[in-house]
Amino acid sequence: MKCVFSLLEKTWLGTPIQFTWQKSSGNYLAVTGADHIVKIFDRHGQKRSEINLSGNCVAMDWDKDGDILAMIAEKSSGVYLWDANTNKTSQLDSGIRDQMCFLVWSKVGSFLAAGTARGCVLIYNHQTSRKIPILGKHSKRVTCGCWNAENLLALGGEDRMITVSNQEGDTIRQSPVRLEPSDMQFSTMKTDDRTYATENTISVVLGKKSLFLFNLNDPDSSIDLEFQEHYGNIVCYSWYGDGYIMIGFSRGTFVVISTHIREIGQEVFQARDHKDSLTSIAVSQTLNKAAICGDNCIKIHELAELKDMYAIISLDDEIKGLDTLSWTDDGQLLALSTQRGSLHVFLTKLPILGDACSTRVAYLTSLLEVTVANPVEGELPITVSVDVEPNFVAVGLYHLAVGMNNRAWFYVLGENGVKRLKDVEYLGTVASVSLHSDYAAALFEGKVQLHLIESEFLDAQEERETRLFPAVDDKCRILCHALTGDFLVYGTDTGVIQYFYIEDWQFVNDYRHPVGVKKIFPDPNGTRLVFIDEKSDGFVYCPVNDATYEIPDFSPTIKGVLWENWPLDKGVFIAYDDDKVYTYVFHKDTIQGSKVILAGGTRVPYAYKPLLLYNGELTCQTQSGKVNNIYLGTHSFLHSLKDVGPKELRQMLTQTLLLKRWGFKCFS
Repeated sequence: MKCVFSLLEKTWLGTPIQFTWQKSSGNYLAVTGADHIVKIFDRHGQKRSEINLSGNCVAMDWDKDGDILAMIAEKSSGVYLWDANTNKTSQLDSGIRDQMCFLVWSKVGSFLAAGTARGCVLIYNHQTSRKIPILGKHSKRVTCGCWNAENLLALGGEDRMITVSNQEGDTIRQSPVRLEPSDMQFSTMKTDDRTYATENTISVVLGKKSLFLFNLNDPDSSIDLEFQEHYGNIVCYSWYGDGYIMIGFSRGTFVVISTHIREIGQEVFQARDHKDSLTSIAVSQTLNKAAICGDNCIKIHELAELKDMYAIISLDDEIKGLDTLSWTDDGQLLALSTQRGSLHVFLTKLPILGDACSTRVAYLTSLLEVTVANPVEGELPITVSVDVEPNFVAVGLYHLAVGMNNRAWFYVLGENGVKRLKDVEYLGTVASVSLHSDYAAALFEGKVQLHLIESEFLDAQEERETRLFPAVDDKCRILCHALTGDFLVYGTDTGVIQYFYIEDWQFVNDYRHPVGVKKIFPDPNGTRLVFIDEKSDGFVYCPVNDATYEIPDFSPTIKGVLWENWPLDKGVFIAYDDDKVYTYVFHKDTIQGSKVILAGGTRVPYAYKPLLLYNGELTCQTQSGKVNNIYLGTHSFLHSLKDVGPKELRQMLTQTLLLKRWGFKCFS
């Protein structure tokens, strides 16, 4: 698992730090130590802003959209608000002459709750700027709290009292507890009746020894869960899934319990992940994984099967020990703070962005890194540091393009390395880009712009430098496009497939389908293409005779198509969805005429995206930023025939005939 960046500020050294990811987008990371300053970093580790406080930061929290960061400082009665959109800081006067010690934003609204050292509470509506100061909500310091999805506010204090208030500050429930509360969360207990699946349960740690569950609908049936003494103190916990709670203990053990009334108190799972100590747990429901840190490592488990370890990250240099873990909302980045005041950010999931041209592939290997490789030719992979965290990646014979929004950055892939060429601004948000040798074609907002990649270096006629499709008088929207060595091909919402011959700079062929064409996949020579229409039906189209052939057993879940690049395997292609790859063959000459035949299927591992097919070997991109190869089940005859029985040999013979491998000798 790749470390994206590490932060080690001199002013943080020797003391633990606080940090919090921006909610929703996760573009910013707010970090503070013992220096009266909150520093804002982007997701690549670049410092973007600093907020000076009157004292050390006591607490900070982002609002639900990640627009506003609220902070409170030692011995201060005000609240600092930093706007991520304007990079401006304002101060909110609480109107309460008492130092702030706790704050939390609403999950669903614009409400901020802040508690003081003497038990007073401020509820602030950022949208209307209305402030509601509440004196005496608690008789001692407010220590913890949370909002639920109905904008109810639960608070706990040193007075050993839990209060539940509405957004106006009116107390609607309260309950004494036997020890000081901490780490309060709202969630939903697991029940047989799913009708009332609201966040009606408050969970809170009492005295670091037990977990107290308080049901708003049944306050007299509170549950106080105690655990085995040898586990140590409760360090942290997290709800996940259908009413499960994962709890981490100081001596290295974590347990999972169910909150179903028939299972309450039973440990569903238990493991000692760390020999000496456990310091933090972070659950990503997006990834369906849990990260647990202690000693000098992070262990990441699959929530679906907790016995399965997804990854182990060792940090041997952190001799003082680890501290706190936190994931971005999308599960892409995992941050870890340490006892000595450093912070490390790891890449846990990458967008699966990749492309192929001939036998060359390009794929995202880090947030700002693309790798270009040619697995067939055996060329050494080239790593390209790109200028932007891309939304799309395209590769051609000599170029790489990456981009986001309405811009694309082009790079030349030369024998002596990679050189940034230029960036291009288009007239709308780019959905995809296709490259070949000299030209690029960008699809945006129903249009395609075809243009030379290196116009300033080529002696090209001015009218051949760029062209926008469709023409002004052509009332259609382009839904898909592709570039081959000779043609720009595109499909429209009116069902037209157009072939534009680049050398003659004119249209040479069009085909009219009854419904819109949403995806097209030409073969390497451009002599055939597969298209998927708006009904999710698939067809092979041959422009030479203007004929179409329906693809049999074509699943409506198909995401894409790849043609076989092995020169001797013309007419073979695969269609893939999230679970399976289907091998098809276009037979030009059969007794029934030309037709498409389904040769078989192959299961693919979860989150594998096919990039390249060559001689039955499928190169796939993974979420970890790597490529793995799998062999199609329809091409098993390519493996060793040693110890293969007669039945399997007959199946292999059938496969070779289906795939038109006439020269293959099964029985040699």
